[in-house]
Amino acid sequence: MVEGCAVASVLGLLEERESAARVRVEGLREEAARLAGVLEAAEIELDRRVIAREELVEGLAVSAAESTAVTEVEVEREPAPSPVPGSTVPPWRDGLTVTVLTPDYQRVLGVLKEGQSAGRGTLKAREIAVELGLETTPAKVEGVRSKGTVNFDRRQMINKENCGLRL
Repeated sequence: MVEGCAVASVLGLLEERESAARVRVEGLREEAARLAGVLEAAEIELDRRVIAREELVEGLAVSAAESTAVTEVEVEREPAPSPVPGSTVPPWRDGLTVTVLTPDYQRVLGVLKEGQSAGRGTLKAREIAVELGLETTPAKVEGVRSKGTVNFDRRQMINKENCGLRL
C-alpha cells in the first residue's frame, strides 16, 4: 500500500499544480484583457494627438500664407503715415511723396517750388526764412538751412556751388 499512497500523493500534487497553473493562466488572461483595453485606449489617444498636430500644422501653414498675402496687399495699399512735427525725415526712395515730410519741411519745399516757378532758381536759407515769415536771426536761418540740408541731402538736391537750396 505504500505504493498506492505514493501514487495518490503524486497524483494529488499534480492536481494541485494543475489547479495553480489554471489560476495563474486565468489571472494572466484577465491581465492581458485589461492591458489590451489600456493599449486600445492609448492607441486611440495617440491617433487623436497625431490628427490634432497635423491639423494644427496645416492650419498654421494656411494662416501664414493668408497673412503673408494680406500683409503684401496692405503694404501696397497702406498710405504713408502722417508726419508729426519733430519727426525725422525718411530716407528718400522712389514712390515717396511730399506728404511723408513734416509740415515744416513741406513749407520749405513749397517756398522752393514757388521760387522755381517764379524763375528765381537757387534760394539762400535767409530768403527762405523771410518767405516763411520767420525772423532773420541766425538761429532761425540756421534752422531753415538744416531743414533744407536734411531734406535735400536725402534727395541729393543741394546746390553746393553757391551754398543755396534749389529743387
